[in-house]
Amino acid sequence: MKYATVAALFLGINSALGAKLTEKRRAAHAARALSKHRSSPRLPATDVHGNEIQGAVNETSHVEYSSNWSGAVLIGTGYTSVTGTFVVPTPSTPSGGSSKTEYAASAWVGIDGDTASNSILQTGVDFYVEGSSVGYDAWYEWYPAYAYDFTGITISAGDTIKVTVTATSTKAGTAVVENVSTGKTVTETFTNEAYALQEYNAEWIVEDFESGSALVPFADFGTVTFTGASATGSSGTVGPSGATLIDIEQSGKVLTSVSTTSSSVTVKYV
Repeated sequence: MKYATVAALFLGINSALGAKLTEKRRAAHAARALSKHRSSPRLPATDVHGNEIQGAVNETSHVEYSSNWSGAVLIGTGYTSVTGTFVVPTPSTPSGGSSKTEYAASAWVGIDGDTASNSILQTGVDFYVEGSSVGYDAWYEWYPAYAYDFTGITISAGDTIKVTVTATSTKAGTAVVENVSTGKTVTETFTNEAYALQEYNAEWIVEDFESGSALVPFADFGTVTFTGASATGSSGTVGPSGATLIDIEQSGKVLTSVSTTSSSVTVKYV
């Protein structure tokens, strides 16, 4: 009887957490519907005086800093497709954070938004955490329109997710999220968008995205590694080798560490 009581209490606590998280997901969906949640072009990191922080150079790479992007960006011409696959992490409250605050991060692939900021075609997965509750949303966006959640797909920690964007013209294309673990794929088709792509950038990014006009509290996402990372540009299909590396710096603290191989981009929370 004692064990049954404890088990019932445990299930009750988990049910309450699950219900709370469900409400938060519904609120997030409603916020998107009201155009209050979106990814943005790369924002420069600044010091306390508002001066842009310059990149750092070591023997092997040049790293730039941003307040919202971390990852790798190829800069060139004619980029029409970007893809990558990652394992969904379990986000956690950052060191010194509050268990009563919701923290978030987003992993995505995209075209444009760095040296080309007229528009961005992108798709990815958001991670949320508050206390012991976590949640995920798959989404798509043609910036400067807001991001919208995909329906008909579920995302869980440990799932393998493949994300792909393809521009069929500068104002049309597709965003695809495939949950390799469950076999479910969702696609959004864009046609005759108001803001044209310039096709200068291909990206694999973990972002501190915006809600309203401010960045959300940034979650400790552990590590996100985009494998099978490739982009199609004017010179053919290429990997992320030689890409510009970007780390997130906020309030004078570097929060991420990025590295690449010929076919992968790894972003770590530090």
